[in-house]
Amino acid sequence: MSLLPELLEILQPKQVEEDTFIGQNLNIGSLAVYGGQVLAQAIAVAGKSVPTTHGINSLHAYFLLWGDNDKEITFKVQNIRDGKSFCTRRVNAIQNGKIIFILAAQFHRKEDGLNHQVSMPNVARPESLTSFSDLFEELSAKLNIKPKGIYAKNSPIIFHPVEHENPFKPGIKPPLRHVWFKSNGALPNDQRIQESYLAYVSDFSLITTALLPHNVSLFSQPMKLASLDHAMWFHREINANDWMLYVIESPNASGSRGYCTGRMFDIHGNLVASVAQEGLIRLIDSKK
Repeated sequence: MSLLPELLEILQPKQVEEDTFIGQNLNIGSLAVYGGQVLAQAIAVAGKSVPTTHGINSLHAYFLLWGDNDKEITFKVQNIRDGKSFCTRRVNAIQNGKIIFILAAQFHRKEDGLNHQVSMPNVARPESLTSFSDLFEELSAKLNIKPKGIYAKNSPIIFHPVEHENPFKPGIKPPLRHVWFKSNGALPNDQRIQESYLAYVSDFSLITTALLPHNVSLFSQPMKLASLDHAMWFHREINANDWMLYVIESPNASGSRGYCTGRMFDIHGNLVASVAQEGLIRLIDSKK
């Protein structure tokens, strides 16, 4: 059974005061709370006080501390401004009395205007590709571990990667990745929920793209990876019930940080969202 219903519930933190919400966590197999979850929850609570005529158009966020999977997260929302066309909100995510994440989000009343976009890359279609969960199942059998969360067949997201990578022999590859994805089950026809879901997906496979040119992976080299900041722009209506293509590039890695960008297209080639993130990539010398 898909974890999608559980995820959708978690992505709607419960309101306990006018500006305060409490959220739970979905453990996807990571040591800390998955960054995309906190991001999506913050978007959801930010939108609670925004008119339904306004959809999110941009966000900028910082991941400050690791989140504990076993402890709830408190979200505090601040109304920065309500204009005629734009509404701006700030959200602090708190655990153990400390701010672990901050978000600034802007919502825009729908308007008509100029319209252009880049073309979607011509890559293999999702139906012809093997799912990430099937690929990871083969890997986990070799490691004698049980797939969990996003890595398992009951993942709330179905991923079909275009490029296949051997994590034990990563090699040297261009810093470019194409991944098809869609929801593992039916998402409500609600753009607010679809926006949160898309933000949830956006943090997956992003910073690891910066590893591709360096013959290293999480399985071949001890390292510490962590999202540092995250920005996202929403361009067009979302339908994550159908296949979407995530195109991820890493233009730069330096100073123990990797910079990655992403573009999300729907099945018809419409550019739906753009993403940018910088993350920590700290290689650990196992001999020390």
